[in-house]
Amino acid sequence: MKGLITRDHEDRRARVQWIIAHMGTAEITIYGAGAFGLSCAYEAAKRGAKVRVIDPNGVGFGSSGGVVGALAPHTPERWNAKKEFQFQSLIMARTHWTEVEDIGGVSSGYGSMGRVQAIADARQLSLAHERAEQAKTLWQGKALWQVISQGETGYWAPISPTGYLIHDTLSARLNPWRACAALAAAITALGGEVVREGTVEGAVVHASGWWGLKDLNAAFGREVGNGVKGQAILLDLALNDAPQLYGESLHVIPHADGTTAIGSTSERIFDSSDQTDEQADALLERARALIPALREGRELRRWAGVRPRAKSRAPMLGAWPDRPGHFIANGGFKIGFGMAPMAAKVLMDLVLEGRDTIPDEFKVEASL
Repeated sequence: MKGLITRDHEDRRARVQWIIAHMGTAEITIYGAGAFGLSCAYEAAKRGAKVRVIDPNGVGFGSSGGVVGALAPHTPERWNAKKEFQFQSLIMARTHWTEVEDIGGVSSGYGSMGRVQAIADARQLSLAHERAEQAKTLWQGKALWQVISQGETGYWAPISPTGYLIHDTLSARLNPWRACAALAAAITALGGEVVREGTVEGAVVHASGWWGLKDLNAAFGREVGNGVKGQAILLDLALNDAPQLYGESLHVIPHADGTTAIGSTSERIFDSSDQTDEQADALLERARALIPALREGRELRRWAGVRPRAKSRAPMLGAWPDRPGHFIANGGFKIGFGMAPMAAKVLMDLVLEGRDTIPDEFKVEASL
């Protein structure tokens, strides 16, 4: 089906009908309707498998239903398999989300708008210049990492102590809960199911986030991952085509729907998994101090959720040891949506074709 699912095709309905008519017989059941679960289901359905996604809480209920949606790369230095994987996934995202939207007819809010970061001191400025040189090779001419002056950005930029900023064109944004809805719509259009309950058929993929990690801890008799809570804030501030900003561990993401998100906290110890508290107040105060333009935005809502982090700190992908026919896709943590297109691709290579293209650092065994 290579070349079939593209924006250039003149008839979306004919394309979808062709895919359904040529469906294969493989069956896959996926637990979890978040970034990893839905992405795996979409990839499987696109390849012709019969897919059923089961999540009792519905689409995008957990951390994948948040408001931030920063798709940001690792720094272009000390290159390794994890950085290469994320780089390829971010490049893949440029066409991936267009395909998803074309098939399902629902917007993901994706936009390749880049990112601007503050540079704190002279040492960081020197590093930024070094990374700019390394990016010329490591990013293969597909994206830029460059040092610019504060004055080149206008008012939409974080305050930088050095007067200089990093601007990269690899970073992108999407609206998390809209992206989940877009994937679910595409899966359904391809003949798959996204349901709250259903029977298990065929291969089984476990992709149920933080709750799934707790189940895996119990199954393996050791901690293979845990949850880190995050809180975020959504403002009524329309900056649709502006780049995302980063500084002092804050992400600020202008969305296509006229909102701007601020996130997020990182809390390893917490009482409530879905309630905001005074840390959200501090988050908003810090963001407005760093980026004065945010004072123009009226607060719309606050969000809290728990992100799944594997012991290896990389996504956990692959076969479930000693459980034939079962597979794991978990541990997206803060980069789940950024990693999801490639994570789904390599896992479906294994599930549907028996080809193991998963980096060693991402294999389930790396977290055991």
